[in-house]
Amino acid sequence: MQIVAALFIDDIEMRQVPGPATRIDLRGVQFSAPAPAPFPITVDPHLVVLVHCPAGEDGRGVLEVVFTDEAGEEVARNVQPLQVEPGRFGRQLVRANLTYPRAGTVQARCRIDQGHVISVPYTLLEPVG
Repeated sequence: MQIVAALFIDDIEMRQVPGPATRIDLRGVQFSAPAPAPFPITVDPHLVVLVHCPAGEDGRGVLEVVFTDEAGEEVARNVQPLQVEPGRFGRQLVRANLTYPRAGTVQARCRIDQGHVISVPYTLLEPVG
């Protein structure tokens, strides 16, 4: 299996279209956001990981997402089983409680079964107002 994309989002919706196809509607794709309150603060952004399983593969694996701060230190970790029908696409949702002592960036490092790492940044900015 392989990761096709990983994005921080506000919402996800699956919908059927004519025939055997499915659409995934992603809303509010983001790589940064203003803090909703003064620092320090804990937020829980939604990360969606889109996965493809080539035909002929098992379709089972383990998705690991390690969140690291700007110093490279682990601040959260999520590990979950993954199952995608061979020849199809799938999606996994990941939520982590991330504590920011100040404005800054956390990297979500995603991989399946010790494979290639896809890194997605999420920056929390100073509060607005």
